[in-house]
Amino acid sequence: MNLKLSQKQIGQRITELRKMKGLSQEDLAKSVKISRPSLAQIELGNRSVDILELQSLSMILGFSLDDFMSKDFTVSEDVEGKAEIKTNQSEERISVPILKLNKFKNVLLYILERCAGKPNVGETVLNKLLYFSDFNYYELYEEHLTGAKYRKLPYGPVPQKLDTIIMQMIEDKQIQRIKTEYYDKMQTRYIPLVKADLMELKASEKDVIDKVIEQMSDWSAAAISSYSHKDLPWEVTEEGKDISYELAFYREQPYSVRMYNENEE
Repeated sequence: MNLKLSQKQIGQRITELRKMKGLSQEDLAKSVKISRPSLAQIELGNRSVDILELQSLSMILGFSLDDFMSKDFTVSEDVEGKAEIKTNQSEERISVPILKLNKFKNVLLYILERCAGKPNVGETVLNKLLYFSDFNYYELYEEHLTGAKYRKLPYGPVPQKLDTIIMQMIEDKQIQRIKTEYYDKMQTRYIPLVKADLMELKASEKDVIDKVIEQMSDWSAAAISSYSHKDLPWEVTEEGKDISYELAFYREQPYSVRMYNENEE
């Protein structure tokens, strides 16, 4: 078959059909017997799809190959005419982050309990530890940890409303802000004055945070900033815009925190 569509067009159509079917990337990848990163790259337009994979996708997603390859193809038209999809399956899953203020404060306190004694952990490192905790958890469980929104700024991803939350916690005597000199530069640091309420953290949440701390909490501000700038969610977002959690599913190694098996059925 002579494919006249671009990889990006094919990826967009597969994404739309998958969502119309109510399937997650992981569900569809297992059905086609490819890895989730491979499917993510197909949907993003970064990987070609061979004819055997396309045939498998057509059977699972319920589309005609001839229609799919037509320039006039639309998901609603194709699904309405050829696929058997129930109304309750046709709604696209939309995961909008909503800040869980108490959860965010306890995650922050927990990170500070573990890391505040390290001389490198100033505001820059703290912001990145929060970012990777949130995005790694979402990639693994498709659920929000703190629900904080992160914005792409020149020096890295920063949780929105952080200054307001910090001021609340200082006023409530939960944390203390201090200034210290670190390698001839003034550094803003935070000291926890109370313990995190671990009852607020599920075991899976604590596990993700612990792994982020173990991996990155000894890194310098420059090293962790450089690392975060190569994480796909930050990298592909326009400066000043919110970083979509959904982009975590398009990560590749070493950033992806999921374990994949190309031959997994």
